[in-house]
Amino acid sequence: MTPLRIGLLALLGHWRRHRLQCFGILTGLWLATALWTGVQALNGQARADYARASALLAGAAPARLVARHGERFDQALHVQLRRSGWSVSPLLEGRLRLAVAGETAGESSVVQLLGIEPLTLPPGAALAGRPGGAFDLGAFIGPPGQAWIAPDTLQRLGLRAGEPALTSDGQRLPPLLVQEWLAPGVIVVDIGQAQRLLQAPGQLSRLLLPEDFAARPPPLPAALAPLLHVQTAGDGDDLQRLTDSFHLNLTALGWLAFLVGLFIAHAAIGLALEQRRGLLRTLRACGLSLGGLIGALAVELGLFALLGGLAGVASGYFLASLLLPDVAASLRGLYGAEVSGQLSLSPSWWLAGIAIALLGMLLAGGNSLLRAARLPLLALAQPQAWRTTQSHWLQRQALLAALLLLLAALCGRFGDSLSSALLMIAALLLAAALALPGLLDVALALLARRCRRPLAEWFVADSRQQLPVLALALMALLLALGASVGVGSMTEGFRRTFVGWLDQRLSADLYLTPRDTAQALEIATWLEGRPGVEAVLPNWRVELRLGGWPVQVQGIVDRPRYRQHWPLLAQAPDAWARLAAGQGAMLSEQLARRLDLALGDSLPLPADAGEQRLKLVGIYADYGNPKGHVLVNADWLRRHWREARLASLGLHLAPERIGVLKEQLAQRYGFDSTRLTDQASLKRWSTGVFERTFVATAALNSLILLVAGVALFVSLLTLGESRLGQLAPLWALGVERARLVWLTLGQTLLLAGLTVLLAMPLGLLLAWCLVAVVNVQAFGWRLPLQILPGQLLELALLGLFASLLAAAGPIWRLARRQPVDLLHQFADER
Repeated sequence: MTPLRIGLLALLGHWRRHRLQCFGILTGLWLATALWTGVQALNGQARADYARASALLAGAAPARLVARHGERFDQALHVQLRRSGWSVSPLLEGRLRLAVAGETAGESSVVQLLGIEPLTLPPGAALAGRPGGAFDLGAFIGPPGQAWIAPDTLQRLGLRAGEPALTSDGQRLPPLLVQEWLAPGVIVVDIGQAQRLLQAPGQLSRLLLPEDFAARPPPLPAALAPLLHVQTAGDGDDLQRLTDSFHLNLTALGWLAFLVGLFIAHAAIGLALEQRRGLLRTLRACGLSLGGLIGALAVELGLFALLGGLAGVASGYFLASLLLPDVAASLRGLYGAEVSGQLSLSPSWWLAGIAIALLGMLLAGGNSLLRAARLPLLALAQPQAWRTTQSHWLQRQALLAALLLLLAALCGRFGDSLSSALLMIAALLLAAALALPGLLDVALALLARRCRRPLAEWFVADSRQQLPVLALALMALLLALGASVGVGSMTEGFRRTFVGWLDQRLSADLYLTPRDTAQALEIATWLEGRPGVEAVLPNWRVELRLGGWPVQVQGIVDRPRYRQHWPLLAQAPDAWARLAAGQGAMLSEQLARRLDLALGDSLPLPADAGEQRLKLVGIYADYGNPKGHVLVNADWLRRHWREARLASLGLHLAPERIGVLKEQLAQRYGFDSTRLTDQASLKRWSTGVFERTFVATAALNSLILLVAGVALFVSLLTLGESRLGQLAPLWALGVERARLVWLTLGQTLLLAGLTVLLAMPLGLLLAWCLVAVVNVQAFGWRLPLQILPGQLLELALLGLFASLLAAAGPIWRLARRQPVDLLHQFADER
C-alpha cells in the first residue's frame, strides 16, 4: 500500500466520525455550483438564441446595404443596383401580430417576419447553418408557399404544423412548416408574401452582398449614395448590445451566490483541518512526507469537488428550467428578444460546471492547505498555532479590505462602463465582508468594557472566541442581507417611480395602432366631432440611427395635454413652445447621456434633404425603452422625412363613452386587443413586464439568503461539537444547563444582530451604487434613491429569523446533552 493511499484512507476516516462537516462541504459546493451554473445556463441559452437569430442569413453575406434614413426603402433601388452590376439579394423584415387566443395572446403573439428571395441569395449563403439550396424551392416560392417556423415558437403560439395561421388583421399566412434549425420567434417566408403580410408593397429592409463583392465594393451610383450605405454584419448587432447589461447583471448575481456558497465549504474545511492537527502530526511522524500529505489532502478535496460539482450542475439545470420562462418573457417585453422556452445546452456548459466546482474547492480549501504546509511539524499539535495564524490573517484581511475600498472609490470616480460599475460593487462587497470580523471584534471589545459581572464578561469573551469559526458564515449573512437590501431598495424604488411615470405618460383613454398611415388618417377624420371625443393625439414616427444606435423620432402636435402629462427631468425656458414651433427637440435621458448632450446643445438629425439641427430644449425619462427616443413637432417631422408614418393615435374620451367607442372602432375597422388597447390594459401589461423582469433577480436574492442561512447552520453545527469544552467549566461552577442553552442562543443572536446592523448601511450604499452608477451605465437612466424603513425592518427581522432557524438545530442538540457528557470533558484532567 503506497504512502499516498495510506494517508488518504486515514484522512477519509475523519468524515465517518464527523458527517456534519462532510455535509457542510458538499452543501457549500453544491449550492455554489448550482446557482452559478443556473445563471450561466440562462445566459447561455439566451445568447445561443441571439446567435441563431443573427445567423439566419449568414456565411457568404458579411455585409448589406441599408437605408440611410428610416427602416425601409423602395425596391426600385434594388432593380437599379442589379442593372449596375451589383449582385444583391433583397430582404424584408418586420413585426407581425398573429391572431391567437388564450394565454398566448398579446405581446407573445408578435413574431419577427423575414422575407427572402431564395433565387438571388449569395453563393454559399446559409440559413442558420443550412445551405441556401437545401430545401424545396418550388414549394417555398410557389402557391400556397411555405412559412418556416421553429418548434418552440409553434408550441408557444398554440398553432399546428401544415395549417395556415391568421394575422391580427385577418390575412392568411402560407402553411406552417417546422424547421428545427430556425431561431425562436421568427417566421421565414418568400419576400412577396412578406410584403403582403407586412403591408409594405414594393418595400425592402436591406440588400445582402456576397462575400467577395463586399470585400471591395465599387462606389454606389451617385443617385443612390444619399439613400443607401454599406453596413457590416457587426454594425447592426443591436440585440446583443441591448441585452448585454441584462445578462451582465444576472452574471454578477450568479458570482455573488457562488462566493456565498463557498463560505460554507471554506468554514467546514478550515474546521476539519484544525480538528485533524493530531492526525496530521501522526502521519508526518510515521514518515509521510509533506508532499505526500498535501497530495492526499488535495485528492480528498478533489473528490468533494467532483461530487458537489455533479450535484450542483444537475440542480443548476433544474433551477434554470424554472426561471427560463420568466427570463424569456422579460427579454421579449423589454428588448423584443426571442428566447426559447426550453433549455438546449452544449457539453461545454456541463464541463464548465465541473470546472467551476474544482475552482471553488481550490478557493475554499487552498488557503487551509497552504496554512497546513507552512506550519512546523510540532506546531501542528499546539492548540494555539492555528489561532495565531488566524490572527495574522485577520490583519491581512483588514489591509486587503482597505485596498478594495480604494479600488471601489477609483472605479466610482473614474469608471465609465458597466464593467467598472460592477467591479466597484464587487470590491465594495468584498471589502465589507473582509472587514466584518474586525468590526465585530471591536464592537464586542467595547461591549466587554461595560460588563461588570463574571458571567457577562464570559458571555462577551466567549463570543469573541467564536468569531474565527463563525466569521465566514457571518460574512455570508452580511453579503446576502446587503444584496437583499440594495437590490430590494432599488427594485421597490424603481417600481414606485415607474408606476408614477406610467400614470403621467399613459394619459389617453384609448391607444389605437392602425395598419398604415392611410387608415390612421381615415380614423382620425371619422373621430372628429363624434360625441365623447375630447382629443385625438396623432403620433408620427421615423426610425433612424444616431451614433450607431437605433433611435425612434416621434412627432407630436401641440396640445396642452402633452405639457400636463409628459414629465420632464430638465427643460429650457419655453421648451414646449419652441418644440411646437419646430425650433427645438426633446431627448430621452438615455439618448442624451449616450450622445453626451445637454440643454442648449445642437442635435443633428439625418433627414431626406440632408442633416437638420435642432436645439435640445428638454430631457425626459423613458424607462424600459432600449432604443433612443426623440420628440419633435409633427409638422416639422413630416416636412423633412417623406417616409414618416402615423404609427398610433391616442384618444381622450369622456368616461361614459370609452366602452361605446371602443366597440364601434373594433366593429368598423376589425381591430382586436393588439391594435386597440385601453389605458388600464396597457398599464397592466407594462407593470406585468416590469414584475417579471425582476423575478429572476428576486429568486436569486432569496437563494443567496438561503445559502447564507445554511452557512450559519453548518458553522454552528460544527462549532457545537467543540463547545462542550467551554461550557463544562460553567456547569461545574453551578450554571444550569438550561441557562447555558439560552446563553449560547444569545451569543448567536448577538453576533447575527450586529451583522444585520452592519448590513443595513452596506445595503443602502449598494442601492445608491445600483441606481446612480449601474443603472446609468447599463440602461442610461438614473433613478432617485428611495429609503424604505418598512422594507429595511422586514429584511432585518428576516435576517434574525434566518439566524434563529440556523441556530435551532445546534441549540436543540446542546439542550439534549446529559450531565455525563459534560463530566467527560474533565476525564483527562490531572
